[in-house]
Amino acid sequence: MRRIAIIAAAMMMSGAPVSAQNGGEIARVQSGASCSGCNLFQADLSYRDLPSVNLSGARLRQANLSLTTMNGANFSRADLSVADLFGGRFTGASFAGANLQNANFVGAYFGRADLSGATLNGAIFSGAEMERVRGLTQAQLDTACGDQDTRLPPGLRIPVC
Repeated sequence: MRRIAIIAAAMMMSGAPVSAQNGGEIARVQSGASCSGCNLFQADLSYRDLPSVNLSGARLRQANLSLTTMNGANFSRADLSVADLFGGRFTGASFAGANLQNANFVGAYFGRADLSGATLNGAIFSGAEMERVRGLTQAQLDTACGDQDTRLPPGLRIPVC
């Protein structure tokens, strides 16, 4: 216990924010409620069907969204860095301005999702279906990686992982 207090004190003195996940907010989202701006750090939302949920501006860093269906979800300006979205379905979802750095999108489906202004540095899109994605640029893809099974809009390419 003393070690945790020392680490927390050091983080506070360093100016780094100390913000753990919020269990109540996670439970609300797990049941299908929207939660714009919520702290969902390391939340387990895997295997859920959460259509049209609004998580804009939410902190989903290191969250598990693997094999989830979140068609029409709003992730605009959300932090999904280092999150696992393996095999997720995001038809019509908005990731506009979202932080997707080092996220895992292996095998994800993005039918008509919006990736305008999203940060993709280090994101993995191997086997992802992205042919109908909107707002995606070559500059964004140049910072991510995929494989021969990654499906992209015509004229775009992705570096191989």
